[in-house]
Amino acid sequence: MIMMVKVRPCNAFCLPLPTSSLFSCSSSSSSSSSSSTEPSAPIPRIRRARALMVSFSSASPSSPSSSSSSSLSFSSAPISDPGELKRLLIEAKASVQANTASLDLAKFEGEINYYEQEAAQEGFWSKPAKARAVLTKLTRLKGIVARVNGWEKMVEDAETALLLWEEEEGGESEVWGQEGREGLRKLMEDLERWEVERLLSGPYDGCGCRMLITAGVGGADASDWAGMLLRMYTRYGERKGWKVRVVEMSVPVEGFGVKSAMVEVEGDMAFGFLKAEKGTHRLVRISPFNSGGKRQTSFAGVETMPILSEEALEEVVIEEGDVEMTTSRAGGAGGQNVNKVETAVRLKHLPTGLVVRCQEERSQLLNRKKAMDMLKEKLLVVKEEQRVEELAEIRGDLVEASWGQQIRNYVLHPYKLVKDTRTERETVDVASVLEGGEGLDDFVGAYLRWRSKENVVETLVEG
Repeated sequence: MIMMVKVRPCNAFCLPLPTSSLFSCSSSSSSSSSSSTEPSAPIPRIRRARALMVSFSSASPSSPSSSSSSSLSFSSAPISDPGELKRLLIEAKASVQANTASLDLAKFEGEINYYEQEAAQEGFWSKPAKARAVLTKLTRLKGIVARVNGWEKMVEDAETALLLWEEEEGGESEVWGQEGREGLRKLMEDLERWEVERLLSGPYDGCGCRMLITAGVGGADASDWAGMLLRMYTRYGERKGWKVRVVEMSVPVEGFGVKSAMVEVEGDMAFGFLKAEKGTHRLVRISPFNSGGKRQTSFAGVETMPILSEEALEEVVIEEGDVEMTTSRAGGAGGQNVNKVETAVRLKHLPTGLVVRCQEERSQLLNRKKAMDMLKEKLLVVKEEQRVEELAEIRGDLVEASWGQQIRNYVLHPYKLVKDTRTERETVDVASVLEGGEGLDDFVGAYLRWRSKENVVETLVEG
């Protein structure tokens, strides 16, 4: 059995990141670990400022926040003293300066000029894949520069508001205090998002993401729960500005929810964020399908893999004897070809036990090709997670949607609580999580920080 792999930065759906330790793709797990754990001086300042700072939360004042200090919920008590706002401004300004100093803006601006000149060349679109990669890098670089300029502008606005508050007297001065406070709140939130994005330095974090959501133990409740997760991730992706597409979905006989669904998410850093959701999700609630109104526990599994380019996938060689293929009828509404011809393809990688299935296309040949691409993507991401050098060293990585396997618990009865079993992060604001809002962002950020610390420990253990 011979398997070879050469990990290269991906393009098309997965594009190379700009040349910086914060934004460049890495071909080794060790470099990924080191870049994702760089010290970030501004973080303590942000959190100290947040401990003092007050602002309006997107949730109601009675909505409890997460147990983390990085939560985006604040006290509603007003700032009555300009000196307090001044202290917060000093902390925020120091954070902006430290984050700006960690970036080579002059280099970024030089790369922007280079890519703009390249995009203006005649015949630029003669190679569409390369052209898309260049434009994506150009957009990302411009976004970084614009973001830093935005930080400086928010600091200047807060300084102006503080100055006017100190100079004026009466009711008008309180308006400037309110404006300065609101500006600092937005600045702190963006700096915290930046903190999370610094952790996305893995070789595939800049790629699009393919998600497989599968109903597990729990009958009709599990199917309904899988449908709720599909809705949650769809809304989360839309809120992030990503393109979310359900490419394959199987509906259970009961007609509630989904039995399984394959979703493709195209967008900047989609896989980097959504990889935090891989695993088993457990729901506890009063079952709407139980006439006795009893509490029901159900499970659903989520698998994630990056969407890689054809060029990157060609570098992965899997021996034919290592793959077992079975076919079946795709079923569903698709005409006579779908229901009478075995077009659906299921591939199993015998050495690791990893399984993929594809029935999206109307041709068995096309489904087999796409399933093989999915298998390669899954092997590469598991190889990165398990920190091994060769594909032959990969262990089985099956997500079992059953008891004792969950990464996160969602309890709706007899109390409301969402808790991640890996990071110990928890919140009672269940709606914000299930709606794909800031609550889910908070769990993703907590996972990335936890994973970064785990990488440091593993690196130290390995010597």
